[in-house]
Amino acid sequence: MALFKAPLEDIKYLTNEFIDTSKLSDVPTFSDMTPDLTDAIYDEAANITANLLFPLNRTGDEQGCTLIDGAVTTPDGFKEAYKEMTSGGWGSFTCDPEFGGQGLPHYIANSVDEMVVSGNISFSIYMGLTIGAYNAIHKFGAEELKQQYLPNMVSGKWSGTMCLTEPQCGTDLGLIRSNAIPQEDGSYQITGSKIFISAGEHDLTENIIHLVLARTPGAPEGIKGISLFLVPKINLNKDGSLGSDNNVVCSGIEHKMGIKASATCAMEFENSTGYLIGDLNKGMKAMFVMMNSARIHVGIQGLALAHASYSSAVDYAKERLQGRSITGTKQPDKPADSLIVHPDIRRMLMTMKSYTEGSRALSTWLSLQLDISHHASDKHVRKEADELISLLTPVLKAFLTDIGEEVTSLGIQVYGGHGYIRENGVEQYLRDARICQLYEGANGIQALDLVGRKLPTHLGRSLRHFFHPVSNFIEKNQSNPELAPFVLPLAKSFGRLQNATLFIAQKGLSNPDEAGAASTDYLRLMGLVAMAYMWAQMAEQAHAKTGNMTETFYNNKIKTGLFFMQKVLPQTSSLLSTIMAGSTSLMALDADQF
Repeated sequence: MALFKAPLEDIKYLTNEFIDTSKLSDVPTFSDMTPDLTDAIYDEAANITANLLFPLNRTGDEQGCTLIDGAVTTPDGFKEAYKEMTSGGWGSFTCDPEFGGQGLPHYIANSVDEMVVSGNISFSIYMGLTIGAYNAIHKFGAEELKQQYLPNMVSGKWSGTMCLTEPQCGTDLGLIRSNAIPQEDGSYQITGSKIFISAGEHDLTENIIHLVLARTPGAPEGIKGISLFLVPKINLNKDGSLGSDNNVVCSGIEHKMGIKASATCAMEFENSTGYLIGDLNKGMKAMFVMMNSARIHVGIQGLALAHASYSSAVDYAKERLQGRSITGTKQPDKPADSLIVHPDIRRMLMTMKSYTEGSRALSTWLSLQLDISHHASDKHVRKEADELISLLTPVLKAFLTDIGEEVTSLGIQVYGGHGYIRENGVEQYLRDARICQLYEGANGIQALDLVGRKLPTHLGRSLRHFFHPVSNFIEKNQSNPELAPFVLPLAKSFGRLQNATLFIAQKGLSNPDEAGAASTDYLRLMGLVAMAYMWAQMAEQAHAKTGNMTETFYNNKIKTGLFFMQKVLPQTSSLLSTIMAGSTSLMALDADQF
């Protein structure tokens, strides 16, 4: 059966030892984050996830959401769990204390987020979207709107969504048709249809605050003419109390292969009152605040589901008796040996483990960079961190969700036929993980964003913020014999990434199809190098800790990292070959030849 096991030891290690939080010691709220305090937060997060959210995971998958007369009902227990989670402040870690938030670092919030998602991804979506909407309003909203809406969103009394997609446009938001007609009082009348709106309607909160992309009369064509509007489900009276219905209607919910307890809605806006967020025709700038936050969150979803699958697979492999070891019986007192003695089971478990722990390190490290970009006292340091975040956000989203799909599939394989049976719970992880590669920008779009936008920006300056630390680490440790099994593979794979970057930069200028054809392979190559960089740094720390000890946490890190370097990282060689092969064969067929 599927089980929940929070990766507490690993999360605490990454927070307390792996990342350098001293860079934020001059931020008053952050300076209070002692290991004792952060450990207590993590312990309680693991406890509430295990006892409140995880028990609702399978029942939520079985029940799904229901729509009757425009009202969506979430599965049994969700409403009570939402109230308990929000009243405990679990959804407001990074929010501004001015509006009732706790002002805590992203590296803490995202570690908690991983546990919540691994326990119940569908439930986590309701809370996560509210924070995304909060971020956009907090950064771009007028002060009056902030005071009216943010306190109740931070407290969980109200929730939030982002309404982008329409029937005729997904990624290409320039095709949006929803319109916004200006009114004399400064508001707008919003009319249009939106689809695939997560948490667009539900029974968890008394009001839902929609952030809607729409076009005003005479606006420029394409994305340059899109504006962002705050559209509440229920209008507010002058005193801030709930007033009249705002003609926001859920016309349908999708019946999905996964995340069934998350309501995915078709929304209709009919002369609904809305308020401009940010500048007119600059809606994409404000929306990207939500989208980038959501993309990091979705990357963590891939990590969380990978961990959930791995935890269950390890437990099953240790308990399930099947066959004898090919090197001789290992458990003579039993009718068969445990699955975990078999090399191919080990191959799958080690792949799952090395991917999952490497993803967690990458996520934690990048979360710290996010905090630095917001709070570092040095403006130059903030800018560099922001550019690094911009570069690696598509990598984190796409690479970690690809890993989520791969690892959850391996989890089923470890279970064998039992993994295919719904009652055992592990097939749900694969079904849930599959959406992560699609929403918040399909992974192919993330790859195009990386090679088409992020690499060329400022003549590749963002890339230097990643390449230089990796290069410096290799140079610093290349003569250390203890780290040679980590540094040499890292150096080789980093060299391949540099060659691929040069190839795309040169070929893409003359033929954009070359960059497009290489994009997915290039993103994975960068993801693997970034993960190898994490493993090499963890190995450096672990070697300093192990001494003569054997089966310790740090020894475990060294062995797992070595597997990654020897068995996983060599993918970079074939990825480079594929990239260098160019786009000719890929683009050779005419459309009517398919």
